[in-house]
Amino acid sequence: MRLLAIDTAYEACSVGVAGGRAPAVAREVIGRGHAEKLMGMVEAAMREAGLAFADLDRIAVVTGPGSFTGLRVGIAAARGLALVSRIPVVGIGTLAALAESAREEAGAVPVLAVIDARRDEIYAEAFAADGSPLGEPVVVPARAAAAMLGPGMQLAGSGSDLVRAAAGRDVPVIHRDASPDIAAVLRLAEVAPAPVAPPKPLYLRPPDAKPQASARVARR
Repeated sequence: MRLLAIDTAYEACSVGVAGGRAPAVAREVIGRGHAEKLMGMVEAAMREAGLAFADLDRIAVVTGPGSFTGLRVGIAAARGLALVSRIPVVGIGTLAALAESAREEAGAVPVLAVIDARRDEIYAEAFAADGSPLGEPVVVPARAAAAMLGPGMQLAGSGSDLVRAAAGRDVPVIHRDASPDIAAVLRLAEVAPAPVAPPKPLYLRPPDAKPQASARVARR
């Protein structure tokens, strides 16, 4: 399958292309400015892979949890490219991709994927050894995330040390990444079921920025 994958959920801006003359991967940790960087990276990766957009079978995009602005940038780009090229676009969860890269490294083990969500909270989702989710992604305190640890489960993601401390025991940590490996996104996208609707951002809590009441215009 010829695939284009996009991730702008966190500080990294990542693009991957599979199924061309050679795999192409580009990744830059930029913090902000995904909108300015993304399309140039996509075009460069497509050239390296020797593919035109019309050659693609599917586009994949990371849907969150993640940065509100970053998620909107990536999903809007993926949906726009899919619309123009008339190909399907599938959404891949950030936590699912973190768990997939952990299994690639550690083998078929159950994984609790956890991201430091700040404010003493954790984005968390548990996965079986075969990669199937054991529940829905949630945002919870570290102690509640630690309670999600099942038998033999290992940790993956930037919240791993916080959850291990809350668990009070030596839980194995496979990796401490926040941004997923784009190769993991490509692998998940290849086996994902055909989408029935365009992907949407996964927001597990409201945005930090809120409109100022003093700036509102009074209705007449």
